Amino acid sequence: MTTRTTNILRQATQPEGMDFNGTWQVYSEENLEEFLKAVGAPQMIVKMRKEIKPMIVIKQNGKDFTYTMKTPAFTKVHSFTIGKETEMTTVDGRKLKCTFREEDGKLIAETDKFTSVREIQGDNMVETVAAGSVTFISRSKRV
Repeated sequence: MTTRTTNILRQATQPEGMDFNGTWQVYSEENLEEFLKAVGAPQMIVKMRKEIKPMIVIKQNGKDFTYTMKTPAFTKVHSFTIGKETEMTTVDGRKLKCTFREEDGKLIAETDKFTSVREIQGDNMVETVAAGSVTFISRSKRV
């Protein structure tokens, strides 16, 4: 299959403007420690995540997503569908109810603890997460 055919098929099966498919390397994180503390992450997780820039793998098929975060210490996989509530488990085992939606090409996740907005900006994926008065920003490049 040619790259052009693959791109046409991908566009036909995804909400307009949303192409998160691929492997992404996080290269920048702002306010990570403050965010993790705001959402109640244990100190061990805060310390570990400060040292690691994860690899993110997103598989998107229409409104269905599989999101995998890979680090040397753990791999965490979440599957979800746009418009449906799903239960997610944090690295330290806490359960969160989360609903995802698409708005203007952005992928938005809402829980009772935070709201995440993920978008493509040129060659970058930018995630902005608000938890109370703390805003965490993660930037990744497609690899």
